Amino acid sequence: MPELPEVETMVRGIRPHVEGRRIIKAARCRCAYRPIDVTPSARSIGQRSKGQLITRVKRLAKRIILELESGDAFVIEPRMTGLMLVSDPPDRTHLRFEWQLEERVEKGERNTETLLFWDRRGLGTLRLYSQQEMAEALGPSKLGPDALSMTLDDWRGRLPGTQRAVKVALLDQKLVAGIGNLYASEILHLARIHPGHPSDRLKVPHLKRLHAATQQVLQTAIRYEGSTLADGTYRNALNQNGSYQNEHRVYARADEPCPTCGKSTIVRIVQAQRSTFYCQRCQPEKW
Repeated sequence: MPELPEVETMVRGIRPHVEGRRIIKAARCRCAYRPIDVTPSARSIGQRSKGQLITRVKRLAKRIILELESGDAFVIEPRMTGLMLVSDPPDRTHLRFEWQLEERVEKGERNTETLLFWDRRGLGTLRLYSQQEMAEALGPSKLGPDALSMTLDDWRGRLPGTQRAVKVALLDQKLVAGIGNLYASEILHLARIHPGHPSDRLKVPHLKRLHAATQQVLQTAIRYEGSTLADGTYRNALNQNGSYQNEHRVYARADEPCPTCGKSTIVRIVQAQRSTFYCQRCQPEKW
């Protein structure tokens, strides 16, 4: 489930604990469940990263990046149920990878930090890329511009190039990076755009609303530290719930009254095998 706001929250949560620290050891955890995809081998990762300084922690679309002084970078993609934690995990049976970091003196006491990658379903991935591998795997030909950095001109230049339904287009990471299923529904509701409207038929006023809604929804979700849904899967870096789920207007609210107009109920449809939620009154199919 982690999308841009959740991943951004994880990055902000681990950054003060990780940035500027040396890696003592990086190793795969023993786990009896489905193994996550780790590349290259755990042994190679351990050798290449041992003693390396973590120079920067950042987000790239829905991925967490740990840049090392060697030029290599860890790329962690949480996917559906992955978490990056600096505190006790929800349980220890689904721990997938662990970084032990150098000691740091805090208030006269030495503190050894541990960074954990936890993944209940084992769908996440972990890579250690060289600079060249990073450019090939995640460069502009693979990922579109970040949703938070998109300008109105970016929207005007990209969406008219596809005839797909706008909700489906928003999920295309080559077109715009970072938006997933949950926030696409929320953004389109706030923008008053029907999720099935063809992207190439959106006019400038619609694109202006889409641009503004994207910024508002994502920035607010980051401020609320993401959405923890009913399954309780997503947790921030300190293993605490996000709270943006309390602000959802349409997502997972099928048959409930629309909180925006109060005169219609939320409808659920399926697009590209994903659930979409919208209000027929606020987001009319025909303008």
